[in-house]
Amino acid sequence: MRAEVENLSSSEDIVQLADMFRLMGDASRLSIILVCLKGPTSVGDIAQRLGLSASLVSHHLRLLRAARVLRAERRGKQMFYCAADDHIECVIGDMVAHIGEPTEETD
Repeated sequence: MRAEVENLSSSEDIVQLADMFRLMGDASRLSIILVCLKGPTSVGDIAQRLGLSASLVSHHLRLLRAARVLRAERRGKQMFYCAADDHIECVIGDMVAHIGEPTEETD
């Protein structure tokens, strides 16, 4: 087991981790994260790609930024969003690999 997981003992840290998984557990938010993993993307582009309203995307982006899942950078008058760091891509990549593994049936 990774040292980071073994050292996770504070109830505050556990609550924060659970909140992070809860945020990423929403299909719309997860879709937004996946779009942003491809590179910096504007609110309008995210909304168009996902077929969501810009106001709904903005709401989700606010939550994802507050949780440090995504970060924003200003380019002129527009904001572009991307993953906050490599950890986000690793977590999602690990989960994608996990769901792709063959299932073992036990009796």
